[in-house]
Amino acid sequence: MIRIEFTEEGKQALDYERYNYPDPRVQRKMEALWLKSQELSHEDICRLTGISPNTLRSYLRAYQRRGIKALKRLKFYQPPSEMSQHRTTIKEYFREHTPASVKEAMAKIEELTGIKHSENRVRAFPKSIGMAPHKVGMIPAKADPEEQESILKEVLEPRLEEA
Repeated sequence: MIRIEFTEEGKQALDYERYNYPDPRVQRKMEALWLKSQELSHEDICRLTGISPNTLRSYLRAYQRRGIKALKRLKFYQPPSEMSQHRTTIKEYFREHTPASVKEAMAKIEELTGIKHSENRVRAFPKSIGMAPHKVGMIPAKADPEEQESILKEVLEPRLEEA
């Protein structure tokens, strides 16, 4: 069993972070350590938090080594995107020649890099390099001059005369 001496400040920090930290995985870590600070057995902590004994031991060791900051660190493997190697080329090209649609962007990316991606991946990429989609306006329907003239004479002029 790993023994840890918790200060009152440490207990308060764990108590606060177990509910207020934005990531639920970190909240679970804080909960496990807070339960440890309340002198519960490892078996009870594992049962209450739904983690394995090995996971609990890794949380405790991380807390012993680096304190509460170690519990806040999340490390996930994120392989780099193929397009990230061509990020500057694509960014420069799109700054000068803004694509009108996702399909056009897909074709240009494939032409520039040789990489073909789905529409969803290509739609997300410009956002990641700081570009925003253009907002399109509405084009009014064609006006019928004869109908406008009849509304003017039959509806508007009689009302104006009444007023």
